[in-house]
Amino acid sequence: MSRSGARSRAAHAGPGRQRSAAGPPSGRPDGAASEAVAGGDPAPAAWTEYLAAARQLDGVRRDAATAAGEQARSVQAAREELTAVRARLASQETRLRELGVPPISLVPTPPELTEAARSMAGGPAAVLAALRAARGRADAADAALTARGLPRLAAWPARPRNLLLYGPLALLVPLLQVALFVTTGTGAASVAALLCGLPMPAMAFAAGWLGVGRLFPPAEGGRVDRTARLGALVCLVPAVLVSAGLLLAMLAG
Repeated sequence: MSRSGARSRAAHAGPGRQRSAAGPPSGRPDGAASEAVAGGDPAPAAWTEYLAAARQLDGVRRDAATAAGEQARSVQAAREELTAVRARLASQETRLRELGVPPISLVPTPPELTEAARSMAGGPAAVLAALRAARGRADAADAALTARGLPRLAAWPARPRNLLLYGPLALLVPLLQVALFVTTGTGAASVAALLCGLPMPAMAFAAGWLGVGRLFPPAEGGRVDRTARLGALVCLVPAVLVSAGLLLAMLAG
């Protein structure tokens, strides 16, 4: 075979070998190449799903921890409230028995027990709310018992209720001054009574202030409504009018 024939054969065989070495045409992907083109790389999608699931799980864990903490606080508050209510009820039971209340009247009835159990069926929060309502009723009962025979007056509005204390105290000294003036006339005793009666409005107001707080105590955590302006006016006006009248009568006499 001549050199020219070998070269011609190599020229004819070269393109075929080059195509076989380059692999299949670009229009016919094979194996992993076709999967990468069709669906893309699955690793980023799996990582995104993992992060979303981790965030969701962390949110659920935080919610569960918050709910457990709130429930624990409600249970602790309910225990403290129960201890306070039991102590209040025990003291009230003793006082009511001393006042002659029959023991059977101090025991809850079955319907009352059923209603109480129904109101506390919602968990620690419902129990705490029921105990706080019971403490409010115990406060009202204490106020009625402390009123010392005036339970109806304790439920009155503050102004007319306090007027029953400020009024008599404000009229006490002026009435004594008038009675002394009528019996002794314009003498030294009337002048002394008039001078001694000048600071009496302040003393009457102070006595009324203390009496309102003593006879009508507020509920636990509340403040006594003493109606200070009304009390000062009630104690001052009678004293001023009576003192002015006595002074004019003395000057005229």
